[in-house]
Amino acid sequence: MSTMQRINDIEAELGRTQRNKATMAHICSLKARLAQLKREVIASDAKGKGGPKGEGFDVQKTGDARIGFIGFPSVGKSTLLNKMTSSVSAVAAYEFTTLTCVPGVVNFRGAKLQMLDLPGIIEGAKDGKGRGRQVIAVARTCSLILIVLDVAKPLQHKLIIERELEGFGIRINEEAPNITIKRKDKGGFTIASTCRLTKLDEDTIKTIMDEYRYTNAEIVFRGDYNADQLIDHLEGNRVYLPAIYVMNKIDQISIEELDIISRIPHNCPVSAHHEWNLDGLLECIWDHLGLMRLYTKPKGQVPDYDAPVILKNDPQPTLEKFCTRIHRQMMRKFKYAWVWGSSVKHQPQRVGKDHPLDDEDVIQIVKKV
Repeated sequence: MSTMQRINDIEAELGRTQRNKATMAHICSLKARLAQLKREVIASDAKGKGGPKGEGFDVQKTGDARIGFIGFPSVGKSTLLNKMTSSVSAVAAYEFTTLTCVPGVVNFRGAKLQMLDLPGIIEGAKDGKGRGRQVIAVARTCSLILIVLDVAKPLQHKLIIERELEGFGIRINEEAPNITIKRKDKGGFTIASTCRLTKLDEDTIKTIMDEYRYTNAEIVFRGDYNADQLIDHLEGNRVYLPAIYVMNKIDQISIEELDIISRIPHNCPVSAHHEWNLDGLLECIWDHLGLMRLYTKPKGQVPDYDAPVILKNDPQPTLEKFCTRIHRQMMRKFKYAWVWGSSVKHQPQRVGKDHPLDDEDVIQIVKKV
């Protein structure tokens, strides 16, 4: 029996099984088996066994962040890329105009943001329909996903795209579960948590661990997680990405309809054709990427505000990370630094390598003689 047939059989059994306390352990066991089979499919695709390689999908990663456009055909992804960048992605009235990955670059607040216009996906993309696996595989390498939706049917497409991304190991707008698992030689399972577990019980946890061939382990939960999140942690190949729902073609709906659609979390309404709210989209992208700008100041000169050093602010970067970003060997000659900005009390203030930095700090490095 093929892997895909086994996946279909388990999904069918999950659909037939009634959900209650008595069947919860069995359901979790099926979910664990399903996750392991899907991992095999993803691994086989990575080795080139999932069919012909995706010509035009191998785009070198450049800039400070990579942003992928995901959406159904003819929702305006190519028009959006053309309006925001200097790239030219084919635009037409028929579906599947874009057949490969078309890159573009946006310069915003001193940061270079690489944008990728990906071919439209369809329902069943995670199973290989319409080159869907190649599209979603590129999405796994992005820093942020723009899910471009047609405002005429946003919720219908939103649910399908979320399901396709989830089936390929992408978790959008979620944090990775903080779970620690250590194998033991004997003693069975020891389960501890920093809060009350309302979505998992001891039997369910043991059932899932058995599927992954754990017989003795110490498990610590630092949050109230469910069975799917425990399976995700055990799989270890999940990608957690921020995502923005770009509601395109707002010129075709009324103000009242726009007000209803705007209640969806992480949304940004635009009209790519009329270039409405593209500046607002860039602001939203910046906020979701969590980037910060840091400026260098040579001794006796004014700060260089034209070429900031871009770092991610989660976790808050230190001066050591700033130096390493400029050059890997800089810390060998580092002595101390002068910092101007909100991260220090005095302007300037002498700090060491462990000093945490804030957005728009100005830094002057002093090296050893």
